[in-house]
Amino acid sequence: MGRLGVVLFNLGGPDSPEAVEPFLFNLFNDPAIIGLPGVLRWPLAKFISRRRAPVATEIYRHLGGKSPLLEETEAQAEALGHALAEYLGEGADKVRVFIAMRYWHPMTAATVSAVKAFNPDNIVLLPLYPQFSTTSTGSSIKEWRRVAAAQGLAAPTRTVCCYPVEQGYIESLAGLVRPAIEAAQKHGRFRVLFSAHGLPEKIIAKGDPYSWQIEATAGALVKALSVAGLDHAVCFQSRVGRLKWIGPSLDDEIERAAMDGVAVVVVPIAFVSEHSETLVELDIEYRDMAEKLGVPAYIRVPAIGVETTFISALARIAAFALKDGALKGDTQTCSAAGGRQCPAVHGQCPL
Repeated sequence: MGRLGVVLFNLGGPDSPEAVEPFLFNLFNDPAIIGLPGVLRWPLAKFISRRRAPVATEIYRHLGGKSPLLEETEAQAEALGHALAEYLGEGADKVRVFIAMRYWHPMTAATVSAVKAFNPDNIVLLPLYPQFSTTSTGSSIKEWRRVAAAQGLAAPTRTVCCYPVEQGYIESLAGLVRPAIEAAQKHGRFRVLFSAHGLPEKIIAKGDPYSWQIEATAGALVKALSVAGLDHAVCFQSRVGRLKWIGPSLDDEIERAAMDGVAVVVVPIAFVSEHSETLVELDIEYRDMAEKLGVPAYIRVPAIGVETTFISALARIAAFALKDGALKGDTQTCSAAGGRQCPAVHGQCPL
């Protein structure tokens, strides 16, 4: 097989209070987030990032002034490197896992340079987003290809687009949810809320498969939990701006739980690492909301992190991408299941 470089895609996060505004600018200046021409997007991104920086800085103050996402991702990369070398039967010097953050360091250009210096025989691009969206995985893939071409990184590259129902991913989630359900049962009736980062409806209307894949993950997880008559709902968080976003929102579901008098188990179904959306939004803001509304209990399930079953699943997915039969079309792209899983109506599916 030769030398293998695996690149983990993630969002990134500010590493200091001073980095908050430039991080937000990089986010909102991404054409996958705001689809205006550059001459209009740039000043709008400057305006939004400047306006939102004080609020975001306060959020990160709860986390010591910076995002923990890089350290979380580094731990996952280290665990994956060991698991993948063992899975492939290769020495640790033959397999190296890199991190490419989309909006803060280490950003794509630096990672392409590091991968090029490693001189791999094959590259696998592996998102830490289980569900595909043009705004996350799609944006990271597009940026990688642009920068790799500019820097002359020519090693054969295979891309994994998604793994929304991969068995190891689902098993890892189920293993974390079961103890939370046991705790919730002590409070009588309860409801499991599968929460994912939201998107504007107009992005889904253009054929983005994200919400369909979130529903697929939730369905697979409910089946794996095997709890008769499980009361559950899929909902979305982290709404910003004035556009209409996909729903129901987590706010709406917490209000409904309060009216119904049921405890809630909140599962971050699309986040595989702890960061501001889990540690601040879920653990502080939504918990406070639930308590004020009188929800009998609010139990938050942790993100997967370096759960062994999940890391082993990532190793299998990366190894699968190296198989010639896994790749579909000229893009050298596959899902964890090989071919396309999304219905034809989702035209932004990369397969």
